[in-house]
Parts: sequence; structure tokens; C-alpha cells
Amino acid sequence: MLYFIGLGLFSEDDISIKGFNALSNVDVIYAEFYTAKLMGGNIDNLISKVDVPFVKLKREDVEDKNIVLEEAMSKDVAFVVAGDPLMATTHTELYVEAKSKGIDTRIIHGSSIFSAAPGLSGLQAYKFGKTTTVPFPDENFFPHSPYDAIKSNLDMGLHTLVLLDIQAHKNRFMTINEAIDYLSKVESDRNEGVFADDTIVIGIAQAGSDNPVVKGGRVCDVAGYDFGSPLHCMIVPGNLHFVEAEALITLADIPEKLLEKFL
Repeated sequence: MLYFIGLGLFSEDDISIKGFNALSNVDVIYAEFYTAKLMGGNIDNLISKVDVPFVKLKREDVEDKNIVLEEAMSKDVAFVVAGDPLMATTHTELYVEAKSKGIDTRIIHGSSIFSAAPGLSGLQAYKFGKTTTVPFPDENFFPHSPYDAIKSNLDMGLHTLVLLDIQAHKNRFMTINEAIDYLSKVESDRNEGVFADDTIVIGIAQAGSDNPVVKGGRVCDVAGYDFGSPLHCMIVPGNLHFVEAEALITLADIPEKLLEKFL
């Protein structure tokens, strides 16, 4: 049996009772924190409570698949990740491979930024379009695809959840400020008004913690805001229902005058 278990958003305390009970009864636990990380806790605290052998995987170990799948052929194995277990492509591929090999599987979901971000901002979840990720730029690597995704969603009046790059193995986590700088540079190149200084954005940090940070406003105002420790993400809203606009004024501290046309 191979269990795919989501640990939730922020700390090991976010795991569901169902997930904890499953961890307590498996033969070995594998964890992957390349695609997301529990910033408010330590997986070792959870492992000490279940007293089960534990292996932390590198990304290439997950992509190889054999390490986890071979054990799951004859043992009860848990594959645990931060957030929800099937939000990353590599995790879905592992699930598909397990099913194709006839391995019994069970999915135990966890809280995810895909539901938390709309909730924290007060935006309606069904009005979000394609999610995009802003990557860390590198030499000869500065894709415009995040800008294009935002543009496409805006053309349809939809909100965009903008995830920010994570390089957990380097302890490197993109901030909202860095993402704004990235998209502003693309705007300077393209000049299409998708991410102009007066574009409304909402930054969210430490989702799942006791004190998440939610701050919205114009790009020029939010660019210098201190969102604190990671993980960060951002929303670029599309057309707003008046209820959403009212929520943003209260929940994201956006000045009412910036949202007058939606009220």
C-alpha cells in the first residue's frame, strides 16, 4: 500500500487525524519538501510521535520513482508532502506509476494554498483562472510565461494565483517583492498594461499560520511592503464582484478608492 499524505500548509500540526493515523501504521515514511515546505514547524517532531523509519527524499529521488515504488510493492509506505499531495506534477506522476504497477494506493488530502489564498483574500475560488509560477531568473532564463498567464486570465476577467519559486535545497524562497520586480521588468519590456504600477495585487504570506499576512494595493505601493518570512504568494485579481471588492477592503487593507468602480 502506498499512502499519499498531505501535511497541510504551515506546520506538522496541520496534518489531519486520518493522515496521522495512517503514518502511525506504515512501515516507512518518505517525505519530499522540494516543491513546498512546512515553514512553521519541523517534520522531525511529527516523526518522533509515530516512531516509524523516515527518509527525506531529494527531487531526483521522487522523479526516479523506483525508491518509493519498490518498497510499496511489499510494504505499507507513506509518501508525505507539504500542502496537498497531488498538486505537483512529479507527485501525480508517482501516483499514476503506482496505479499502473497495481500498487494499492490511498490519498489523504491536506490543506493547500489553492484554497487558502482565495479564502484569505475574500475572492471567490471559482473565478480563478490558470495558476502560474514566477521562477528565479538565471543567466539566459527570464521567461515571460507568468506575465502571459496573468494577461490571459485578465482578458477573461479571471483572477490569477501567482505562486513563487521555491528552491528548498538552497533554502531559497522567492518573496512577493522579488516577484513584483520580476513582473515589472516584463511589463517594461512588453508595455501591455498587464502589470503596470497601478495594477491591483494582493500579497499573502505565512498562510496557515496563526497570523497570516494579507496586504493588497497598487503594484507601486505593495512593492516595498515587508511581508515577513516565507512562504509567499500573490494574487492578481480580475473583474471583481462587489462582495469581493468589499472583502478586499477589509481583509487585504486595500483603500476603498482603488476599488470604487467595483462597488
